[in-house]
This record gives sequence, structure tokens and C-alpha cells, in this order.
Amino acid sequence: MKLFFYHTPEAVPPDGSPNLAIAIDVLRATTTIATLLAAGAEAVQVFSDLEALTHTRESWAPKPGLRIGERGGQKVAGFDLGNSPLDCTAERVANCRIFMSTTNGTRALQRIQDTPIVLAAALINRLAVVQYLHQHQPETVWMVGSGWEGSFSLEDTVCAGAILDSLLAMEQQPLKNLAGNDEAVAALALFQSYQHNLLSLLEQASHGQRLLHLQLDNDLKYCAQTDVLDILPIQREAGILVSWSLRSSNPKQTGSGQI
Repeated sequence: MKLFFYHTPEAVPPDGSPNLAIAIDVLRATTTIATLLAAGAEAVQVFSDLEALTHTRESWAPKPGLRIGERGGQKVAGFDLGNSPLDCTAERVANCRIFMSTTNGTRALQRIQDTPIVLAAALINRLAVVQYLHQHQPETVWMVGSGWEGSFSLEDTVCAGAILDSLLAMEQQPLKNLAGNDEAVAALALFQSYQHNLLSLLEQASHGQRLLHLQLDNDLKYCAQTDVLDILPIQREAGILVSWSLRSSNPKQTGSGQI
């Protein structure tokens, strides 16, 4: 198994295809996706375009559904929810199809949606991702950070490093056997430097600063946690993520909607 890390969707090689790809947007899309599925959402369908999202939501009616929209860290006017994982309670989202568009994270998911297996990772579900990799042993894995509008982000890089660090321990392999590029090695070094103070790193990150300016301190605290959700979002069909049960090795479809 070889893990490659790419800082942004734009950095992903135009040619070639991995066996498995992982989208990472710690602040906050993939954290929110994992939280939504943990709270019982039926599925999360992602969009880069708000108009396409609204049209698809309208065609989904009258089935239960909610629109999540975020631009620049703030909720899109007229949408049901913004991109805060703290708003994703079971009372609000259980059995609902979630139609979601964010500034960066949904772009990363769409960039890799043609990969045979697509996962969504954050710090909060790091162990679930690593357990899946350990069980299934994909030959080539691309970890794709969302960044911020095409630029490097500390939070996605440290998450990629956290995944590699845990996988190294589980596989009992030397780094040279698992790291596919220099970016993966650098991500591991960042995680090992900050693993006991991840909140501090997220507060230093440029997007963390934006969220603090918006008084979303509690979002940062939530996103900085590791291994608190046993939830693995996996792509069931292009752009649609459901929860994978590690115990049964089958995707779980919550709710009654057809995927």
C-alpha cells in the first residue's frame, strides 16, 4: 500500500487513477459529513454549484431533505443549515437526504468522484479510515486536501499525517513502505509535531483564523478532536456518500430513502 498526499484538488495528477481516494476538509466539510451520518442522515449528496444543488433538492421533494450551503465560512442565505458540525443533531437531520455545497470540501470530493472507492476523512473519524485501509489493503491511495481556494492548508495536511501515523502503527511497516510522496512524509512530520496540541494548530491556520473571526470557536474545538466517531463516509454513487459499517463490511443506508 502506498499513500500519496495532495494539498489541494488542483494538485491531483491529471492522469492516472488510484485504487482509493480520500477527501479531507477538517474545517469543516468532511467533519460535518461524518457528523451528519453519525446523526442518522440518510445520505450526503455534494455539489460545487449552488444552483444544481437547489434543482436536485426540488426534484427530491417530498422526501425529507435539507440544504447545507457555505461560502467564505458563512451559511448561504436561504439554506437550511450552514457548515457547522455542531448544528447536525439527530433531531434536525435523521432520515434526511443532505444536499451540501461548501467553499472547498465538496470540490475535493467531486475531483476524485470517479475513483473506484472514495472516502471522506477528518480528524474526528481518523481511526475508522485507517481501519478500512488496513482491512482492504488498496494498492494506491490518494489523500486529497481541500485547502482554501487552491492554497495549502495546515488542517488538512495534519489530518493526512494523522492517518499515515496511525496506519504505520497498525501495519507495522517502515515509513518508506507506505509514503508515496514527499508531501505525505511532510504531513506525518507536522502531525507528530502537533499531535498533542491540534487545537493550537487549527487556531494558527488561516481558515481557523477566519472561523475564529466569525466566533466559531466551538467548531474549531470539535474539529480538533481525534477518533471520536466510528463513522466512515463512503461514496455509494458519484457524489453521494453513505455510512460504511466496519463491523459488517457493508455500507449502511440509514432512513428509508432510495440511494
